[in-house]
Amino acid sequence: MAERRAVQSRKTGETEVHVTLDLDGGPRSIDTGIPFFDHMLDQLAKHGGIGLEVKARGDLSVDAHHTVEDVGIVLGQAFREAVGDRAGLRRFGSAVGLLDEARISVSLDLSGRPFFVYELDPGRERIGNFDPQLLEEFLRAFVTDAGISLHIVADAGRNAHHMCEAAFKGLARALSDALSPDPRRDGGSPSTKGMLA
Repeated sequence: MAERRAVQSRKTGETEVHVTLDLDGGPRSIDTGIPFFDHMLDQLAKHGGIGLEVKARGDLSVDAHHTVEDVGIVLGQAFREAVGDRAGLRRFGSAVGLLDEARISVSLDLSGRPFFVYELDPGRERIGNFDPQLLEEFLRAFVTDAGISLHIVADAGRNAHHMCEAAFKGLARALSDALSPDPRRDGGSPSTKGMLA
């Protein structure tokens, strides 16, 4: 299998983001200036078996929104580059993320076409300096730039920290599943069209 690695950067008047991604594992180093968000990205990498380095600086004195969204954009761009044409992959993945009372169902398709269903309400109480409403913004940006169809549905949960973390863990496991080689495909496209786009 070809190397599945990518490096992407983005610099605007609001943020500067640099991402190194290796879908087959590697070091994890995440620093966005938002500790809870760093913890969530580390969960994604750890439980997805992904090497991930993120360095982000943004206008946190204004709000975390720009930083969180732009990390999603750059991570999505890196993912799309690293995954390539998706030939030989399982393509579909699903998992249930659990943390105490929180149970979040995640299903995804590496279709090349972004689509996002988000049925999770973690409330508005901040987790450290992280607004849990930004989880949706991060995921939408990631899905759009990665070319993934993603459904995230909360089956149970009350604690915002638990719900967010269960969502990231479920996403990690679903990605790991979808990125796995499918020996039945013999390296071919996982689509009757012969390509994913």
